Amino acid sequence: MKTKLHPTEYRPVVFSDEVAGFAFLTQSTAQTTETIKWEDGNEYPLVKVHISSASHPFFTGEEKIIDTEGRVDRFKAKFAAAEARKVALASKAKKASTRKASKTEK
Repeated sequence: MKTKLHPTEYRPVVFSDEVAGFAFLTQSTAQTTETIKWEDGNEYPLVKVHISSASHPFFTGEEKIIDTEGRVDRFKAKFAAAEARKVALASKAKKASTRKASKTEK
């Protein structure tokens, strides 16, 4: 195994989701220049995150429910339209071939 592969500089760091107003203190090696005064009165490095469990739709219960019935209906309608175009093109080709055959007979 490779030596010195994993970081060893773990320290307390505050991760903050400013949109949700949620922050938590944990051990990390994440580098940052910002600091924040935490609830215990100590100052810790601050890492700002865009999404956390407080703002992610999966964890907040705001995820979108997919309307599978509507998706199936749209697929069936698209398939029926394709079949109708296929039939229309076949009848148009048949009419064109009969006109061509009748012109050659004359």
